[in-house]
Amino acid sequence: MAVAVAGAVTNALGYLVPVLGARRLSASDLGALATVLAIAAIAGVPGTGLQIAVAVHRARHPGAAAGRIGWLTAVVCAAVVALLAPVSRPILDLPPVVMLLLAVYTGATVVAGRWLGQLQGDSRFLQLAVSMAVLAVGRYGGFVVGLALGAGLTGSVLIGTLTALSVPVVLAVLHRSPTRSFHHGITARQVTTACSATLAMLAVSYADLILARHLLPASTSGAYAVGTVLTKGALWAPQVVTVLALPRLAQGSRRALLIAAGLVAGCGAVLVAASAVAGGLAFRLAGGPDYTALGRYAPVFALTGALYALLFVLVNAQVAAGARWPSAPLWAATATLVVAAEWVVPHSFAAIMWCAAGTAALALAATAFAVTRSTNLN
Repeated sequence: MAVAVAGAVTNALGYLVPVLGARRLSASDLGALATVLAIAAIAGVPGTGLQIAVAVHRARHPGAAAGRIGWLTAVVCAAVVALLAPVSRPILDLPPVVMLLLAVYTGATVVAGRWLGQLQGDSRFLQLAVSMAVLAVGRYGGFVVGLALGAGLTGSVLIGTLTALSVPVVLAVLHRSPTRSFHHGITARQVTTACSATLAMLAVSYADLILARHLLPASTSGAYAVGTVLTKGALWAPQVVTVLALPRLAQGSRRALLIAAGLVAGCGAVLVAASAVAGGLAFRLAGGPDYTALGRYAPVFALTGALYALLFVLVNAQVAAGARWPSAPLWAATATLVVAAEWVVPHSFAAIMWCAAGTAALALAATAFAVTRSTNLN
């Protein structure tokens, strides 16, 4: 229950940022904000990968040391984002200073995965819930404050970065317990595998939003950004299931995988049905009354998120099982989406939306096939 509440807080704050932005910014600036959030989410994915790798390792080797791998991962991620600054203006129409601030923001949030992974692997779920809440406030609280104060895009990113810098400090103070074993230190390969899989998962789920910003007019990309709020809601709503199941998956429990997949699939079905009944209300809540007319598209966005939520369970299962290339089907799906949206289908709202849904189904089918062939889960 504690993890569920913390997950709800995280989802609510993450949902509040684009919702508030839709009411405070123009359609063009809203598209820019959505792009910034998408880049931040993708660049921050190694933090989730770090958490997963540490959690799996700790579940197998209780008390194993994380070492310096958390800080190294954070520095690499921040450097990659900083390298995008020179090309952010011509490609995405974003100020270079925003990308530099985003680099600092990324490093501060990624390193939190070290502490969250230790708590998750040890099944200390109450402490994990508190840490998840700290990370959520650090990731989104500054953006909410900046938008509420009318600070605009750059000002909101600045405030968000300053808030994010407090996250590692708070977590380090809260969790200073020493490790009990130094014979099973986590390796860079374990972290790289988990990061690659999780990065591929988030890249494929956010690619349509970035493509919409690139291919559609500014106002249309802003409307598409509102639709992806529904996708992300369906994606992250059942996150608690995967968090709780991971330590069991690391210990080889096939039953845990079946239960987790069933619960996530059921949650997705409910959300898709709800969006089909009240699509206009869903778009109104996500973006305001100006977007209510797009309600007919709500079930498709929700379906895409539901498929990705189930995919996320299977990706975690692959990482926990020690699969060598769990990210391969996801990167292939991402490349397919980019090619289809750029050169095959019309550059329209509906075409990109349907491409995203098809890509989710393709990636899920490929990953499910890989899971069924795995012999590491008993």
